[in-house]
Amino acid sequence: MGSSRKRSPPRSLFRPIDKPLRIVFMGTPELAARILERLVAASGPDFTVVGVVTGPDKPAGRGLSPKPSPVALVAERNAIPALKPTRIKSAEFVERLKALEPDLLVVAAYGRILPPAVLAVPKIMPLNVHASLLPRHRGAAPVEGAILAGDVETGVTIMRMTEEMDAGPTLHWRAIEIEPGDTQATLKAKLAELGAEALLETLRKLRAGELSETPQDESLATYTRPVEKSDAIIDWRKSAVEIERMTRAYDPWPVARTKLGTGELLIYRARVVDTNAKEADPGTLLAVTPTLVVQCGEGTLELLEVKAPGRKRMDAADFARGRRLAPGMKLGD
Repeated sequence: MGSSRKRSPPRSLFRPIDKPLRIVFMGTPELAARILERLVAASGPDFTVVGVVTGPDKPAGRGLSPKPSPVALVAERNAIPALKPTRIKSAEFVERLKALEPDLLVVAAYGRILPPAVLAVPKIMPLNVHASLLPRHRGAAPVEGAILAGDVETGVTIMRMTEEMDAGPTLHWRAIEIEPGDTQATLKAKLAELGAEALLETLRKLRAGELSETPQDESLATYTRPVEKSDAIIDWRKSAVEIERMTRAYDPWPVARTKLGTGELLIYRARVVDTNAKEADPGTLLAVTPTLVVQCGEGTLELLEVKAPGRKRMDAADFARGRRLAPGMKLGD
């Protein structure tokens, strides 16, 4: 994907704001927590975070004790009131949100679609920090979607939220290159920093009356859905290029995986050896020394880092030596 995206002209200029902005932040995972940390650190006479809305505590660990979300932990460290509703459509939650008197809702990876009653709460508008260059990769998994699609760039879009998912007018955007070795984890870390910078610049422009909004081009819209564990099961009939992208898009979760004998092999890193070779049926091991090479539907793939059940992540060549693998063995069903 190139950077010459088709854009409509800006519209709806906002007037300057001379009072401190009251912000309620809505988010749940680590990406959102990093953005919140930057937002809190920059708080002062121009704006302050008066509340946080995040997902409920979830059972975790061997004892399955309730564990707060990454965003909830940031709120706790900074003595910010945190709401953890199980039903965001409930009148009780909406009233508690109104009681915070927010000028802005800032939403980043909250994980749920906001109902009209929530979108109507802020005095100025609800903002969304979305981890893609909208309208490309709307939806729940924009980072995974960009890697799987083979995009060469991605970025962050700040938009005004509407009832339609990720379809509101854009207010600001920043782009970055997707590097060949970027995984879901590394790209999310970069986008968290980029998102924080874009958000702070948006707030500055809003206060200065320099902010404008641009309608999205619906003809360019693409969509992603929530990732499921089954999405990470490798179909070796796919091309080596597609499968290599899977290993990066699904690291650290759900991790690209394949059947090996009666067990399962997780594949964290791989390298495309050849994009056209067709020497055996898909999933066949072509070589086990000095490296593991697998035949794909199109091309061949070298496995670099893997994990077997009950074992640590390890170099694929070391794994192959320990398992006595041989050329001709099959991966997958």
